[in-house]
Amino acid sequence: MTDAHSIDIVYLWVDGNDPAWRRKRHRAAEKLSSRHRDAIAVYGNVEGRFRDNDELRYSLRALERFFPQHGHVYIVTDGQSPLWLRPSARVTIIDHASLIPAASLPTFDSGNIESYIHRIPNLSERFIYLNDDVFFGAPVHAGDWFDGDGICVAWSDEPAVSDEPLRPDATSLDNACRLSHQWLAARDIGSYQHTFRTFAHSPRPMLRSMMVALEEAAPDLFAMVRSTTFRTWDKPTIVSDFVMRWALAHGLATVRDYTHLYISTGEADRSQQIEELVAQAGAIDFFCINDTTDDAQPHDSRLARVRAALQQIFPQASRFERASVTGALQRWHQRVDPAVLHGREPSTVTGEAENV
Repeated sequence: MTDAHSIDIVYLWVDGNDPAWRRKRHRAAEKLSSRHRDAIAVYGNVEGRFRDNDELRYSLRALERFFPQHGHVYIVTDGQSPLWLRPSARVTIIDHASLIPAASLPTFDSGNIESYIHRIPNLSERFIYLNDDVFFGAPVHAGDWFDGDGICVAWSDEPAVSDEPLRPDATSLDNACRLSHQWLAARDIGSYQHTFRTFAHSPRPMLRSMMVALEEAAPDLFAMVRSTTFRTWDKPTIVSDFVMRWALAHGLATVRDYTHLYISTGEADRSQQIEELVAQAGAIDFFCINDTTDDAQPHDSRLARVRAALQQIFPQASRFERASVTGALQRWHQRVDPAVLHGREPSTVTGEAENV
């Protein structure tokens, strides 16, 4: 049986609203050659990928509510720290520079950064990795995510991936599925049958020893993803695809059916999706709120709607939050026009969440 206290939590987080960080990102993009700019994946360098809409704060609230027995929390960032984060013996900020060679920085590709997380000092053997827009939605038990000496994985509800060569116009996850297939098929691993589907946007149970072994077994894939500045269409994603397929190929992963929701905030039916999420709060294993509002300005009602829904689901501050900043956030939510809570355009919003 897995001891829940030995399961650490790893987040990637970025404050894409930070002016200094934005200048760094802009300079990095300008330095790219035309060939490298053309290689950037669909949605590889858009605002929604980097915007901070307070998701991490609420993901930590969900973690504390549904998995209070978790181990240490590591937040991997590019020289940043949330203003609301309270210093704690249970949380550590890990700067990119402490994991990634200086010659490879800066990078704005989460797939690149993810490939180093198993190198975090003192990280537990079993750990769960989350993007900050992924949330536990119901009580967590270690056996839900770790099966014996292996991990549990879940397929997404997205359409099947076509069995064809890599495509520049495909999403990076679709192409990652194809790249993993190419690598595994070339090794003729037993009776492994590739599944042409993407994995769910979920908490990702990981084994540190497995990551170490894979770095030795697939140095070509690690080198490919570690060569990026921005996510590119022709590079693998190690944590979001390859690790899980390798584990399935070697009998170290079990496919599970979790109850889950995936919300794309730029879709026309986002309000209906968010209402469904609020109605099912506490009864789904996990959910993801993917910020696809790449045209949004700071006061956009779509962003306010997401924050209001998360506050409604997770109203209690976690031990990770500074009291003064939490109080300011709560006062902001009390002033939000009630229309926002129901997905309609607000008459006024008398507050600025990004300034609390």
